[in-house]
Amino acid sequence: MLTAVFRAARHDARDSARRWHAMATWLGATIACVMRGLGLLLGAVGRSGRLASACLGTPFEARTLRSMPLASGHRRRWAFGALALASLGIAGQASAADIHNIRLWAAPDHVRLVFDMSSPASANVFTLNDPDRVVIDVDSSDLSFNVDDLDLQGSAIDAVRTGTREGGGLRVVLDVNRNVAPKSFTLPPNDQYSDRLVVDLDYPGASAVSDPIDPIEAMIRDQEITAQRAQTEAVVQGNVETPSQVAATVEAQPHPKRDIIIAVDAGHGGEDPGAIGPSGTREKDVVLEIARKLKNRIDGTPGFKAILTRDDDYYVGLRQRTLIARQQKADFFVSIHADAVRSSQPYGSSVYALSQGGATSESARWLAASENQADLIGGVDGSLSLDDKDEVLRGVLLDLTMTATMNDSLATGGQVLDQLGRINKLHKSGVEQAGFVVLKSPDIPSLLVETGFISNPKEEAQLRSSGHQAQLAQAIFAGIVAHFRQHPPPSSLLAWQRDQGRGGASNEYRVRAGDTLSTVANRNGITMQALKQANGLDSDILRVGQVLTLP
Repeated sequence: MLTAVFRAARHDARDSARRWHAMATWLGATIACVMRGLGLLLGAVGRSGRLASACLGTPFEARTLRSMPLASGHRRRWAFGALALASLGIAGQASAADIHNIRLWAAPDHVRLVFDMSSPASANVFTLNDPDRVVIDVDSSDLSFNVDDLDLQGSAIDAVRTGTREGGGLRVVLDVNRNVAPKSFTLPPNDQYSDRLVVDLDYPGASAVSDPIDPIEAMIRDQEITAQRAQTEAVVQGNVETPSQVAATVEAQPHPKRDIIIAVDAGHGGEDPGAIGPSGTREKDVVLEIARKLKNRIDGTPGFKAILTRDDDYYVGLRQRTLIARQQKADFFVSIHADAVRSSQPYGSSVYALSQGGATSESARWLAASENQADLIGGVDGSLSLDDKDEVLRGVLLDLTMTATMNDSLATGGQVLDQLGRINKLHKSGVEQAGFVVLKSPDIPSLLVETGFISNPKEEAQLRSSGHQAQLAQAIFAGIVAHFRQHPPPSSLLAWQRDQGRGGASNEYRVRAGDTLSTVANRNGITMQALKQANGLDSDILRVGQVLTLP
């Protein structure tokens, strides 16, 4: 097409400087026409009148064309060339990605922005200082979204500015009020969204939860966890008395009466809506409401404290959820979800624990695979390892730890299922087992509760009901508490309360100040190991007021 333009120019300007000037004038007018009349040109092809009105929008441009000393045939070739130039401009415009929406989620330790785009585009993200800014350069892109519509509340972003980069493309500047570490990745289209650019601004050193565990309680839990691992390693090595050589001679400590920590995990969130019901109810919204109600119920009970892995609408990676539970020294982890299948007929609640050898049913295998895919949506590749994997996943040590954890999970799951059956139909009468990523914490008993089928219209309506959500939260709470009342951690308030009504039987001994595990065992003619086994002690440290059963 461009050949027509230059042939006409060469023919008519060959012998005349005036015609060269005319060509330059016409070319300038043509470029102006392309810049102003692209939209009209699309509808003007083949209709010279509309083409003229598009390209000759000013008297000057009209006079220019009429006064050019070109034969009528040549003038037509010039018009054809102008249209060719316009077509090239339109093609360039069409290849640019249109950013038609920007979504933002603020979390305690990061903020996520998602750019919804009409086609893929590469980006460069970097920071600038004085003042602190994050710059996002998106190649070959245009913005059709009003950034003033973004809700920046709760995030590190004070303002968002946009502009066109020199050479083309979009520049987005984020004015931030704290130190951030940006990272970005792209996601391909799916059933719900087009191409996406995801930008995460992490807050170095920030806690992932808004209400973290008390430092003193964290220290007490660290001591317990260290003692439990030492005991387990001693069993693996075949020397059960090894960890007692030092700790067994330590005098009884004051009872800490610590809280039992429950990590409550609301599934999905942010970029990942989870399952969507027939009426548009999103799983992520329903389970967050249930999780909040469960946290309030736990926090209102003396001796218990709940932490939420997410307390708002933002995404947390599957492995990150268990890591948060570990960082907060959780005694138990419960993940809340709403089930969904293609059919609208299935209904009822289900409870899942981890399976080492595989899922216990085909539906459990399918559901585990479906839920685990959420990490792809959230931008994690699914291969992320826990920080302490090398320490705990070691042969027999892992087997022992995992077996004890799974036994506690199954026992608690049975009690939760019993409570759910009192307020809702059960999809399965027993605790199912599957390989959910969020259940794979080797040393924290964990459950995943499917509260109901959001794909069932009746249960979808129930799940939206605040009253039904409260009943579900109460049932989960009652099942977990029932387990811990039967098996309270030795340093917990529940253990201290239980022991206040004990100590009078002939086979019971109340620990006094100055006692050690060794002296109590020797005084009663038993081994330390037998004393620990009879009382389910993972640690050799005794607590004043603690009541021991003498075997």
